[in-house]
Amino acid sequence: MATLSKKVKTSDLDLKDRLVAINRVTKVTKGGRTFSFSAIVIVGNEDGIVGWGLGKASEVTTAIAKGVEAAKKNLVKIPVIHGTIPHEQSARYGGAHVLLKPASSGTGVKAGGAMRAVLESVGIHDILAKSKGSSNPHNLVKATMEALLELRDAHAVAQHRGVSLEKVFKG
Repeated sequence: MATLSKKVKTSDLDLKDRLVAINRVTKVTKGGRTFSFSAIVIVGNEDGIVGWGLGKASEVTTAIAKGVEAAKKNLVKIPVIHGTIPHEQSARYGGAHVLLKPASSGTGVKAGGAMRAVLESVGIHDILAKSKGSSNPHNLVKATMEALLELRDAHAVAQHRGVSLEKVFKG
């Protein structure tokens, strides 16, 4: 239910796409080998909006284009506060387990591979991230997105509890 309220429309957004991984798949038939490609792509405006997509085609460029179109269809808004995340969060998807921790200004993005692409596309500049378990880029992207979707800022917490913003901070 939380993901429904975070959906974003693509109109009037300056989106940048990042290629995370390309996978070549071979299908052996009577006539020989047939190659096809799958590409996982992250799209974001580096200001709290991000989406991911998977494209499959017989050519790399077509697979990337399809991935970008798929990513634009599922854009979501992520709370980013002063270049980092509001609180620590972990998530799992398949064999991939990710841990995200907020960091002070100047730390940078301490994350590897697929997680780095997602976090930079969101617009996070300072974060500590750890990937445990599987290093499969598909599952890492999905686990990172799941962790980011579970983030809530103070305004969302206050609204959910039905109390003032001061009461959230002071108890």
